[in-house]
Amino acid sequence: MGRHRDWEYSLHIPSDPRAVTVCRRTLRLILTMHGLIRLVDVAELLATELISNSVRHAKGPAALRVHWSGAGVLRIGAWDADPSPPEPPRPFTPDWEREDGRGLALVRACADVWGWQPLTRDGNRGKYVWCELGAA
Repeated sequence: MGRHRDWEYSLHIPSDPRAVTVCRRTLRLILTMHGLIRLVDVAELLATELISNSVRHAKGPAALRVHWSGAGVLRIGAWDADPSPPEPPRPFTPDWEREDGRGLALVRACADVWGWQPLTRDGNRGKYVWCELGAA
């Protein structure tokens, strides 16, 4: 059902750590309803890392964007109002005491491809950090 047609969802969220859970649960529902349950676990991890970074580092609203291409590629992205580029992923280190700094390294390790782009619209600036998963 709907797996062969393009679709897209956007969820605008406030700068609030609770919004990360809302995004994760919404993504699970979207993928389940579109028959893509096999992608849910990895997609949730990726979305959580991207949205967590937006909420933690940007001081304004953010958005989760989910796009499915009929060709079998799921794109998950996080928009925020901070135009600064994301810090490059750091290699995993055995410092188990740290609770941050692993987000984009997880994205790089679990996604097929990832990237970011600056955005400007109506005089507002921001960025879009995204990753893709193939359905195969």
